[in-house]
Amino acid sequence: MSYEQIAKGVQETKNGKLLLSLFHPIEMINFKQNTIALRILTVLLVSFTINIKNLCSNHLSVTPTNSSRVSFSTTHSSLAEMGFDGHLSFENTEHTAKDFGGRYHFTPSAVLYPKSVSDISSIIKHIFEMGETTELTVAARGHGHSLEGQAQAHGGVVINMESLRVREMSFHTGKLPYVDVSAGELWINILHESLKHGLAPKSWTDYLHLTVGGTLSNAGISGQAFQHGPQIDNVYQLQVVTGTGEVVTCSEEQNSDLFHAVLGGLGQFGIITQARIALEQAPKKVKWVRALYSDFTVFSQDQERLISSENSFNYIEGFVIINRTGLLNNWRSSFSSKDPVQTNQFISEGRVLFCLEVAKYFNLEDSDHIDKSNMAIYSTIKNKTLRE
Repeated sequence: MSYEQIAKGVQETKNGKLLLSLFHPIEMINFKQNTIALRILTVLLVSFTINIKNLCSNHLSVTPTNSSRVSFSTTHSSLAEMGFDGHLSFENTEHTAKDFGGRYHFTPSAVLYPKSVSDISSIIKHIFEMGETTELTVAARGHGHSLEGQAQAHGGVVINMESLRVREMSFHTGKLPYVDVSAGELWINILHESLKHGLAPKSWTDYLHLTVGGTLSNAGISGQAFQHGPQIDNVYQLQVVTGTGEVVTCSEEQNSDLFHAVLGGLGQFGIITQARIALEQAPKKVKWVRALYSDFTVFSQDQERLISSENSFNYIEGFVIINRTGLLNNWRSSFSSKDPVQTNQFISEGRVLFCLEVAKYFNLEDSDHIDKSNMAIYSTIKNKTLRE
């Protein structure tokens, strides 16, 4: 199986699973650097301590007064008079009142489809300069996978970030390879283009049809996080539009406070418009295996054991699935007849199961040794029901 096939397979089998892995209680990560742990802790604190009713001021339920109605009319006119490289639409805005969580539905007054960073900068600066004369809010929307309406703007302006693909991806293939991409670009497109250069992102999300800006505003956690950290720890540089409309370049060395605040900042400190993503050499092949469990204790013990082992897999992730007719029959057994798979315990329709998904990367010259190496790792796993 190729590196690209494994990525495609992960998406297909878990299409729709929550990207925001902060809500995956079984995602076990062994942080090797305190900075990684601190960033995740910061995201957790921000996401769980902010009251949902005033999370981004997008969810304010206000009965308009006469003065606010006048203010809105003035605001509407002033926005309509602005010039953009893209366009601002006051019609057919209902689609931005939906997200992956499906719990909140706030319709904006307008949707901006930017074609340049200056479009985003201009509208934010315009609204900022209105000051307290307007209650208009702004929200950046990527692929719509927010859970609680964070990418919605009640009566405000939603910025459709997928329209912002202002340049082709720019690859640097030196000692520390990276790619410069628009924040509206999808991770799946970055993977496909990177593979043409023999490269791949160090850390993915488990679902790749999401925008760069969206996942970097959260955390970006998946099966490589135990080795490389989440996606927010694999970024060299950002371009950000602040709340005043200023366009700022930031990194570890330049405007570092903004850099660390925006990564995992849930959009509270600015809108990411461009990112420099760390890459690594992509292996030629991947051995991809799933281990099924009906016992959570055994499942979590195996996961922790593999994560802490020096000679382990390159990708380790756990998740919960509900057994459905035909689901398990599509997975082939990865063990020989000497160690038969016991699947009877998993055939109950609707049963909650736990799945440990692992992958081992290798190159063509290592093909003869990969099975032996994997079997040595499998021998440390208590569960013996594996599928590939």
